[in-house]
Amino acid sequence: MRVAIVGAGAVGRSIAGELLGNGHAVMLIEKNAAKVRAKAVPGAEWVQADACEVTALEEADLATCDVVIAATGDDKANLVVSLLAKTEFAVNRVVARVKDPRNEWLYTDAWGVDVAVSTPRVLAALVEEAVTVGDVVRLMSFRKGAANLTEITLAEDTPWVGRPLRDVPLPRETVLTAILRGERVITPTPDEPLEAGDELLFIMHGDVEEDLQEVLSGKRS
Repeated sequence: MRVAIVGAGAVGRSIAGELLGNGHAVMLIEKNAAKVRAKAVPGAEWVQADACEVTALEEADLATCDVVIAATGDDKANLVVSLLAKTEFAVNRVVARVKDPRNEWLYTDAWGVDVAVSTPRVLAALVEEAVTVGDVVRLMSFRKGAANLTEITLAEDTPWVGRPLRDVPLPRETVLTAILRGERVITPTPDEPLEAGDELLFIMHGDVEEDLQEVLSGKRS
């Protein structure tokens, strides 16, 4: 893919390095000349410009990018970049960094955002995922809850231990994508028996998270 990253701070450079390592073409757009350091991210294309200006994005050929990542430390700038990328340049996928969690409600498709990433929220979710048993933990949201990546660790007293997946009445719009068991990653099949301590990863609608928790705890058949 061709990916444009707006903001060449520590976050933007780290993302660029990961994407380059995975074989993608990366363009870093940075307004501050002092942060334009080509040697910091070898292999990336660098553009010094204000990404909140349409003409600057036109000169950077943003329309040729498959993905735009708004990764500055300014929520206002990230929202403007997201809106321009989606409405003016028809970029297929727009990912935006949420600097202040209080502004997360703004990061919707109305502003051109497909995926909003809030570092504090992600870190809190990872902590919960590591220590919580029996509760649904939301790891990441897509399209403001239209689809969520969630995790639940099976408690020892769940009625589903030892029973195959086909017996579990999952709620609507819920897809089990993987089972983590020790160091194994298991592809779910109808005959796979569940074990206490299994970490189940789901893609699901936010409205049915409570239903899933009740099913897996045995409160709902």
